[in-house]
Amino acid sequence: MINRLIASILPFMPKRLVWIFSKKYISGEFLADALHESEKLNAEGCSVTIDVLGEFVSKLADAESFKIQYINAIEQFSSRKIKGNISIKPSMFGLLLDKEACYNNIREIVLTAVKYNSFIRIDMEDSTCTDDEIALFNRLKAEFPYQVGLVVQAYMRRTLDDIILLAGSHSATSPLNFRLCKGIYVEDKSIAYKGYQEVRDHFLEDLEYMLKNDIYVGIATHDHYLVEQSISMIERLNISRERYEFQMLYGVNPNLRQSIVGKGHPMRVYVPFGTHWFSYSTRRLKENPNMVWHIVKAIFVKS
Repeated sequence: MINRLIASILPFMPKRLVWIFSKKYISGEFLADALHESEKLNAEGCSVTIDVLGEFVSKLADAESFKIQYINAIEQFSSRKIKGNISIKPSMFGLLLDKEACYNNIREIVLTAVKYNSFIRIDMEDSTCTDDEIALFNRLKAEFPYQVGLVVQAYMRRTLDDIILLAGSHSATSPLNFRLCKGIYVEDKSIAYKGYQEVRDHFLEDLEYMLKNDIYVGIATHDHYLVEQSISMIERLNISRERYEFQMLYGVNPNLRQSIVGKGHPMRVYVPFGTHWFSYSTRRLKENPNMVWHIVKAIFVKS
């Protein structure tokens, strides 16, 4: 209870205080920081996905700036031969302001990905964006069948139906590529599962459907139980290692990450960077209030 209370008020605390927590989970403010950390993760046997921090822009000029950052990131990745791809949040490119402008911005990024044989993951945001992000994904995938993937969130009641519907277009010439996560946005119980084990159960239900239907899936979790159950399912279904990967956030549970890699499973690490780190960090705290004590400890150690 006390952890949740502290986590709820941290967004109103000085940024300098929150940075004590944040610096462990963000590669840095600049692309050079993300490139450096990505090379280190590649050396450890992990691929990466780069994310420029920011979302829900209020003016399209900001979307233009983010687009340039992403295009530059893809070019730099290619020149340094980093094993990784890109994740983007459509609200960063004006999804809630002008859908066509958002599509055109992201299409330019995908065109750059095509040029450098890279890949773009369309992130799933809160429920105000779900339908528009699925529509955006379908539109881009029709033109670039190998260059785009989508995130799906297990806690949403609609997710399995969405996966089944999207699977109707899955084929060798237009393969689906999903990132499956629990979901972190606060949603009403009418549209989202709320029980802890309930969300886990639906995560595994979604995963089993994808694996049985030959859909590539990034298994995005730091939950030991879900990792163990996923590995058991992969072994039971005799799934080759070319059809899945595990995914984890930068700085979160490196011991579990190393354990998964040590067992020979493919691993991708989500590497965020940028100046808009504050909202990302406070959202991580709300997702996992137990991290509060890491901040408290860091404060006293520093003093």
